[in-house]
Amino acid sequence: MGLFDFLWRLLTGVDKVQCPSCGAEGALRTKDERILCRNFNCPNYDVALESGKRRHAQTEIPTGNYRPEHPVAVKYRNFLGEERTFQVEHKSLTRKNDHLVAEAAPTGRKIVLSRDRILNLDEVESVMPKRAEPGQAWPSPRERQILNYHKKHGSTSPRFEEVRRRYPNW
Repeated sequence: MGLFDFLWRLLTGVDKVQCPSCGAEGALRTKDERILCRNFNCPNYDVALESGKRRHAQTEIPTGNYRPEHPVAVKYRNFLGEERTFQVEHKSLTRKNDHLVAEAAPTGRKIVLSRDRILNLDEVESVMPKRAEPGQAWPSPRERQILNYHKKHGSTSPRFEEVRRRYPNW
């Protein structure tokens, strides 16, 4: 087993050890000396080990220097029950079915948040860009098809320009 342990340590960067908290066999020690245990009742328990997913020896922390011009704080409770606050650009907020999509700091990547887990949903929806003016009727299904097609493909047509004049924020 010595050769296989050496290869395991070389390839993954983790050692198999006995957990110091609960004494369970099969715990892993990462390069940064953290203990990841398979025992559900242990304080060092790691979900990724139990579900069979591979885990990198060092978790990556998202880095970047993106700062929203008009930031909006979105308070969110994830599926584990942890509350997080995201700084997102208010111009990038869009609704897709029961989710909100927005560019978030610090990476500038788009994230998708479930509307029923957003804690300050009324505040966030009040700053979202409006697609139609207040009191204005929504475009017909055919007009929406024309608007979405040309916006997606970056093309234009006389009919698109006519509909776009009526719905400039679409």
